Amino acid sequence: MGKYKNILLDLDGTILDSGSGIMKSVQYVLDHFSMYHEPEEKLRKFIGPALIDSFMNFYGFSKEKAEEAVEYFRDYYPEKGMFDAFIYPGMRECIEKMAGDGKKLVLLTSKPIFFASQILQHFGLSDYFFMEIGPDLSEQSSDKTRLIEKALREGNFLKEDCLMVGDTKYDILAAKDVGIDSVAALYGYGEVEEISIAKYSIEKPLDLLSIV
Repeated sequence: MGKYKNILLDLDGTILDSGSGIMKSVQYVLDHFSMYHEPEEKLRKFIGPALIDSFMNFYGFSKEKAEEAVEYFRDYYPEKGMFDAFIYPGMRECIEKMAGDGKKLVLLTSKPIFFASQILQHFGLSDYFFMEIGPDLSEQSSDKTRLIEKALREGNFLKEDCLMVGDTKYDILAAKDVGIDSVAALYGYGEVEEISIAKYSIEKPLDLLSIV
């Protein structure tokens, strides 16, 4: 068995390419505020961080306006955006191999766990995961540092046994804050320079097997 026993996996941009569904859902919201045809490079920034933070940080929405935007998003996303995604090539095999080798896999996502669990189920991945960690629908923000700490606490994990795998700075910085090693998924949606502080990096999902 390799160095790491517990593998914490981000969802969007790490396990799944869910960009299309998320970006279409965000544009649906922006249409309500008469912000039509936003460029993809702006919409891509919504993949990873919490929605309310994204509307406030990227568009200068007030907290109240951002909360309204999240409600519009949740009207559209479950029916039209949630399953508009695909598993990255090699990720299913990677997950099967790690689980088969006795690794404890933890889904660790900023997406509300209500949606994330349905997505794992839809793509036939739920049975491989020891635990699923994400914010409740009622939580407005989703600090990944807090989510990792929750996973360590609920799993009774030692830090040195844990590895965080993610594609954005939110994953890598949170792992650093908590004191666990991390892997930057370079194939995802993060900026390469922002995730370069990760201990490891991978160009494709199957590369992870040489680390764990």
